[in-house]
Amino acid sequence: MNSRYTKLLYALGAATMTITALAAPKPDTPLEWTTVVNNNDLIPPLEQRTFNSYNQPSVNTEGLVVMRARSRGGPPLGPATHGIYTRDMSIADSEIVRILDRSTLVPQPNNLETKFVETPSFPRIDMHSATIATRGNHSPVHRYLLDDGSETRAGTTGIYTNVSGVLTAGAAKLGHVRDEENNKYFVPEFEGFGIAFEVFPGSPSITNGNTIVFKGNYTAEDTARTGVYYRELAAEPWGGTSQSVLIANSAHTLIPGTTVVFGSTAPPNAADNKAVFAGFDNEQAPTLGGIYLAPLRYQPPLTTVVAIGDRVPGQPGAARFNAFGESIAFDGRFVGFWGAWGEDSRTVKLYCKEEGNKDRIAYCNQALYCAATGETLGEPSSICDDETDPRFGKSCYTTRQVPEYQGIFVHDTVNGKTSLIAQSDSEFEDFLFWNYSGRVPCASHGHGAEGGEDDGESIRWRSSAFVAVSTGIGAKLNTAFKARSGRLRNGIYEKQIDGIYLRTGSNPNSIVTVVDTTMNGQVLDPEAPPDSTITELGLEREGLRGRWLTINASMEVEGGEEEDGMAGVYITQIE
Repeated sequence: MNSRYTKLLYALGAATMTITALAAPKPDTPLEWTTVVNNNDLIPPLEQRTFNSYNQPSVNTEGLVVMRARSRGGPPLGPATHGIYTRDMSIADSEIVRILDRSTLVPQPNNLETKFVETPSFPRIDMHSATIATRGNHSPVHRYLLDDGSETRAGTTGIYTNVSGVLTAGAAKLGHVRDEENNKYFVPEFEGFGIAFEVFPGSPSITNGNTIVFKGNYTAEDTARTGVYYRELAAEPWGGTSQSVLIANSAHTLIPGTTVVFGSTAPPNAADNKAVFAGFDNEQAPTLGGIYLAPLRYQPPLTTVVAIGDRVPGQPGAARFNAFGESIAFDGRFVGFWGAWGEDSRTVKLYCKEEGNKDRIAYCNQALYCAATGETLGEPSSICDDETDPRFGKSCYTTRQVPEYQGIFVHDTVNGKTSLIAQSDSEFEDFLFWNYSGRVPCASHGHGAEGGEDDGESIRWRSSAFVAVSTGIGAKLNTAFKARSGRLRNGIYEKQIDGIYLRTGSNPNSIVTVVDTTMNGQVLDPEAPPDSTITELGLEREGLRGRWLTINASMEVEGGEEEDGMAGVYITQIE
């Protein structure tokens, strides 16, 4: 394995395997790609820096792309630029448009002239409009008086949209502020108590041009709770006068068909006035629960899309689902998801990132097993801003068990049929990708709950599967997904390959390789170095809408430095 490929695996926190031979390069992608933005583009509106890195983009049915992107920091311009940007790819030579960045004032309620610090996770876009939704972290935005006359400040996180082109606070950590202006930010099922949402994990969804659908965590009666909500917004201060509406929560809502209350809910996805979300009795070891469809109304009836214990389509009759992923794709008709079955598992090795948040890297490294010395380094300590110990080299890792039998599925809400799209077999080894994320208890330098990149939940290794769906011409189903290959073939291991794949319709033989990590960088980007290779690929649940497919990618030159490569966001159209 060459050193540059090894570095990539560490950077991604990926599972590794013994490599004894390299796979033959695959042909070029069958699709024609257009650059949305890359490292040569200047960041608007000041155009003093170029972009450097990108999260997974989202796209609507008209080709409007929204993305989270960043620059490098340093003199003479100071800290890096982080922001949310759009570009209309249906128009030739369209401009990159800033929605918000670290120089943008947080919208009302903001009486402290507070600006954004970070936009965690990836932004979303309404399927049929230009309205986007993103989380935003910042210092307190609201100064107010308590009953005893003393002054305090609140509001360090929220959900923000651009309804009718106006930046608006759709949800905020201000539900405990008892005044007429902020009463719409209460947790709705406990309005009388003035209970506040504490954090909004994951990425909020947006539908109908003005309705955010989101997960919110809160504490009520000394118990941590979570739920799924929506709120209709207006292009007015505070997002108008409407309040959030409960869809389901872990305080009151029964898992359909049971007498058990949800123990957890996952960030939802929404389209066409409907939402889908995953919910379980126990998030870590579910025995009940599944994926549910709900109309956007108060405590709606929940329709089961698929549940723990359901038969796995395309498998022998005894095969039953025992796990589902939280990242669910939805286009108003089709629901795409990851599922697993069977008792067999295998071990993957996970490596801490080498670049990124300093506190999180240090905290991660303290919980590794070091193969070089044979020692287990113990639990993370409370000192997180020291330099990484030199013992934590490339031989240090932690392990997790992943299901041997897993796959990508799509459920058709019109005919009620669930179909197997792809499964772990001789072609695909894994659909799960790992990331070490969450709140570092001892975070420093503004990387904690107030302004950091965490989601407010405890720090840990998290696995995600990536799938996107769209209804094509003639109601044909198109499914894009990310997968890893590299199993034992013909008695030898091949190079571990990550790829984005596309299946059209219901033909199991119609899966094509869209792009993968064997391909030359110029397959995606003509501005990439001629000798570069694609090394990283990203796809999100809203990366495929109508005919538009958009991804993010990085390319590297073997033996070169990071500056020798290229990265960007790219888009194509499928038939």
